[in-house]
Amino acid sequence: MKDNKILNLYDLVLIAGVILSNLIYSLISVYTNGEPFDTLGFIAGITGVLCVVLCAKRSIYNYLFGVINVSLYAYISYRSGIYGDFVLNAFYYFPMQFIGIYLWKKHKEKDAPQIVESKRMSNLNRCFLFTFCFAATMVTGYLLSRFTPDPMPYKDSATTVLSIIAMFLMVRAYMEQWFLWIITNVISIAIWAILAFEGERPAGLMVIMWVFYLRNSINGYIVWRKNAL
Repeated sequence: MKDNKILNLYDLVLIAGVILSNLIYSLISVYTNGEPFDTLGFIAGITGVLCVVLCAKRSIYNYLFGVINVSLYAYISYRSGIYGDFVLNAFYYFPMQFIGIYLWKKHKEKDAPQIVESKRMSNLNRCFLFTFCFAATMVTGYLLSRFTPDPMPYKDSATTVLSIIAMFLMVRAYMEQWFLWIITNVISIAIWAILAFEGERPAGLMVIMWVFYLRNSINGYIVWRKNAL
C-alpha cells in the first residue's frame, strides 16, 4: 500500500527543529555580536526545509516554497561570493520550480492529486548517470580552477553539476535524485562550514539548513524507493 500522507511526526519534528535552530542561532548572533536579526537567512532556511520535506513526501506543494527559497538563496549566495550557487539558483532552480509544477501535475497519483508517482532507473541507466556526473564534475572543476578565482573549484563544481542533474531527475520524478542530493548536501555543509569559520555572517544559518537537508534527503530516498514504480 502506498504512503500518501503528506506529513508525519518525523517531518513535523524536522521542520520544528529547523525553525528552532535558526531562531536560536539568529538570537545568539544578535545578543553576542550585536548583529541585526538575519531575516533573509531565517526565511530562506525555513522555506528551504519546507520545500525539501514536501518533496521527500512527493507533494507538489514543495514548489510553492521552492520559489521563495531559491530566490532568497540566490541573493545570499551572490552576497557571499558563492557565484556557482548564485547562477544555479537564479537561472536554473527558479524556472525549474514552474517546470516541476507542470510535469508533476501530469503524473499525479489517482487517489492523491497532490502526490506524484515516483519512478526508478534501470541499473544500466544508473551506471551511465554516475559516470556522467563524475566526468562533468571533473571537467567543470578544472575549468573553474583554470579560468576563475573560485577558492573551492571542485567542491563548487560538484554541488553545481550534481544539483543540476538532481533537479532534472526531480522534475522527472526519478528516485535516483536522492543519491545526488545526499552527496550535494554533504559537500554544501563543508563549504558553508568553512565560510562560517571565516566569519561570513549568514553561513551559520546555511550550515544548519544543509544539515537538515541531508537528514531529509536520506528520508526522501527511503520514501521514494518504497513508492517507486
